[in-house]
Amino acid sequence: MSPDKTKTSPYRVQVLDRALAILTVLGNQQGESSLAELCAALNLHKSTVHRLIMVLERHGLVGKNPITGRYRLGLRLFEMGSKAIAALDIREHARPFLVRVQQETQETVNLAILDQGEVLYVEKVEPHRNLRMAASLGGRFPAHSTALGKAMLAGLPEPEVDAILQTHGMKARTPNTITSAADLKAELRTVRAQGYAIDDEENEEGARCVAAAALDHFGRPLVAISVSGPAFRVNKAKVSLIAKSVVEAAEELSGVLGHKESSTGTVGTVAS
Repeated sequence: MSPDKTKTSPYRVQVLDRALAILTVLGNQQGESSLAELCAALNLHKSTVHRLIMVLERHGLVGKNPITGRYRLGLRLFEMGSKAIAALDIREHARPFLVRVQQETQETVNLAILDQGEVLYVEKVEPHRNLRMAASLGGRFPAHSTALGKAMLAGLPEPEVDAILQTHGMKARTPNTITSAADLKAELRTVRAQGYAIDDEENEEGARCVAAAALDHFGRPLVAISVSGPAFRVNKAKVSLIAKSVVEAAEELSGVLGHKESSTGTVGTVAS
């Protein structure tokens, strides 16, 4: 084979770049996009985008709403992403960050995912001295009453948050639990602004928790890291120090998970 045959065609690279750009635009949308909207976002001619969309749709990477004709990410991406996540082993990659946060805070550090609208604890690092908390590996708690849950809900589109609340309700676990959707959404705005969430004895009386979400390639919350402990130790004066440690770990884990920092900010910044 001649050397020229082995060289990558600039045209083929451009086609691949454009196809990936379409997936990125669709991934950043909260809903579906029309062909015209994709053309405008990519600054490409309609015929070019249409050809690429047809190929992506044929491979299941893009889906088309048969009623509206608008486009969304295809389920094949979910299948591929699930396999990639399984191969990555989030716990293995997250554990060094959890250990570091535990050493910095001397409190219990948790790793959780949002599974079917509930917080599922998948890893934990505990100090030698420890007042046992309610959460255990494999345990589930409502998203609205936990810092882990609020950190992840804050990164979801509002319709997804509404669907979760409608499915699971907002039962009060303690007198401090937020039980109003309007109040929770106000809290989520605060979480987005400061980059971390606080459970102020909302899930378990006498316990306080600080959490930040780690994001995937599309900027969606994939997991969250939290520090939890008795309220008398995790006092309000200590929260900002804990938040700094948790946010830094979440940002670094986001990089491992494929998230690229945008020009407008990172996973979160700790307010001074």
